[in-house]
Amino acid sequence: MTVLANLVSVRRMGELQKVCVDDAAGALQEFWSQRVVARANGNLLKVAKGIRSTSWHAHDDQDEVFFVTSGELVVQLRSGDVTLRAGEMLVVPRGVEHCPRADREVHLLLVGPEITSNEAGGKPAWSHDGGDPPADAG
Repeated sequence: MTVLANLVSVRRMGELQKVCVDDAAGALQEFWSQRVVARANGNLLKVAKGIRSTSWHAHDDQDEVFFVTSGELVVQLRSGDVTLRAGEMLVVPRGVEHCPRADREVHLLLVGPEITSNEAGGKPAWSHDGGDPPADAG
């Protein structure tokens, strides 16, 4: 297996791709960044990893699907928190303000339409360029 294939855990099979979602998410350099690993039926399947929290934000033009592949994610909502563990998912309806939070590193699969909104998705400034969360961040 090549270094590139190891990095993103993708094995090509003709026109098909096998993706190890958890490995692909773990290989990302930045927290709360997304990388498209596949496209299906007009949707993008994106991996992400997170720690600490994003900023509160909403997507006015689309629902957001969070599927946890490892770790634990708390999706903070104004109406109350929803805790997701590996193998669990949540659909946040369009327009609903939310703030994903993880006390330890979490790996995610996100699903959304070809045209995405709010590309930053509440991404905290410290996470740009592979930064680490500040010790006092909550």
